[in-house]
Amino acid sequence: MAGDQLQVLKALDLAKTQWYHFTAIIIAGMGFFTDAYDLFCISLVTKLLGRIYYHTPGGPDPGVLPANVASAVNGVAFCGTLTGQLFFGWLGDKMGRKKVYGMTLLIMVICSIASGLSFSDDPKAVMITLCFFRFWLGFGIGGDYPLSATIMSEYANKKTRGAFIGAVFAMQGFGILVGGVFAIIVSSAFRAKYDVLPYVKDEYGSTPHQADYVWRIILMFGAIPAGLTYYWRMKMPETARYTALVAKNAEQAASDMARVMQVDIEADQGKLTEFTEKESNSFGLFTKEFLHRHGVHLLGTTTCWFLLDIAFYSQNLFQKDVFSAIKWIPKANTMSAIEEVFRIAKAQTLIALCSTVPGYWFTVALIDRMGRFKIQLMGFTMMTIFMFALAIPYHHWTEKKNRIGFVVMYSLTFFFANFGPNATTFIVPAEIFPARLRSTCHGISAAAGKLGAIVGAFGFLYLSQDKHHPQKGYSKGIGVKNTLILLGVVNFLGALCTFMVPEAKGKSLEEMSGENDDDYGDVVKLEDVSKVATDKPDST
Repeated sequence: MAGDQLQVLKALDLAKTQWYHFTAIIIAGMGFFTDAYDLFCISLVTKLLGRIYYHTPGGPDPGVLPANVASAVNGVAFCGTLTGQLFFGWLGDKMGRKKVYGMTLLIMVICSIASGLSFSDDPKAVMITLCFFRFWLGFGIGGDYPLSATIMSEYANKKTRGAFIGAVFAMQGFGILVGGVFAIIVSSAFRAKYDVLPYVKDEYGSTPHQADYVWRIILMFGAIPAGLTYYWRMKMPETARYTALVAKNAEQAASDMARVMQVDIEADQGKLTEFTEKESNSFGLFTKEFLHRHGVHLLGTTTCWFLLDIAFYSQNLFQKDVFSAIKWIPKANTMSAIEEVFRIAKAQTLIALCSTVPGYWFTVALIDRMGRFKIQLMGFTMMTIFMFALAIPYHHWTEKKNRIGFVVMYSLTFFFANFGPNATTFIVPAEIFPARLRSTCHGISAAAGKLGAIVGAFGFLYLSQDKHHPQKGYSKGIGVKNTLILLGVVNFLGALCTFMVPEAKGKSLEEMSGENDDDYGDVVKLEDVSKVATDKPDST
């Protein structure tokens, strides 16, 4: 049977929604806003980089980034993110959430600015320095994943915890949206100032010297929201669950939360000592006990996030190529360099506005009613259906009269990614593992996701190339149609792996992790997933 819960943890679990909840959402969410902006803004400017630095004089088409360079520019930030998720996830459990939280933000500010300062006349030097700083930018972004999720889960009450963590992650949608909007503003301003002819009419004039500032401004803008958030992050107290359960200081935990919640809370130091000395609250990550209790859970969170990110990031990164294939964006040689940035940004903004952002907030609104399992399974299933619906009659969608239908279907896959596994894979790992391992396990799960993103960023740039007429610098691929079929299969596998992840709706963090139980019989097991539809939330 479950043991008595510490008063400070019970107060957090049963607290009504208060201002400090919204403050935590905003502070953590602005980090995620910046993360998304920095990760996705590169796809807006890769075509421009090709025009500026890899132009072939006299060629029929503008320059494009060589395949290896494009893969590096698109994917290097993900390599940094993966490393940061593992390192800062581990560090968050060792040093505390708050101490590590500011480090990640400073790295993001410095590297966002440095990314736009890759000055040189040599294309190789520009790309190397750009990739160097984007790797370390990704390293800082990586730390934001486990820390933001863990902090929000440990501050939230159990009734609306899913919505609170989801709201933090939903800021990713606004980051993608603002990235597109800002690129439209910058390209529109430059287009108005330097009204140049398309490439077919003026090979050199179509890419004015001033276009080199466009991509730099877009990349450096990400430093502003990160910088504005730093002060407030440093003002947040350490989470009570870390202070009590990991640092074992019940008095400090009670004091911090009493100040935040404006209520009197008993310290319970004696109960905490009894609580933390239990054998069930002492095992480490690389132990048989962890494998027995949480091994399948960790396998489930890592595989689902890995499969989701293959599909999600490959869609985002080659969506400009999809829009070109269905002729939603004109051929490159019929536009100037700045016009091309404007068109790509407009397409990405439309997708974000119509599907990406709404999908996130549907999750926020419904996750504590439907549950994590149902939303994730539904999302993967619908993504599978829409991918096959796009892929099998692909040539039908490329006809001019059907292009809008293609965009609608493509948008729906993004909608159900975000009203589905893209949100739940972030939320669940912050709920089901013990406090002393929570940030580490979330970092491992997130790193598996970024490994999937790397597969999407590197692999699908090649795979999506036309079988007969690949882009300059690329080898022949399997074509967009077959790529979409492959992504449909990936989504189907994600739906199957969802059955390894337990349902956390309505349960306290200690119920999910087993930290407040006298024996393992009370810990949430996989069979709870099958009872999602009928079980009512437990009360503490």
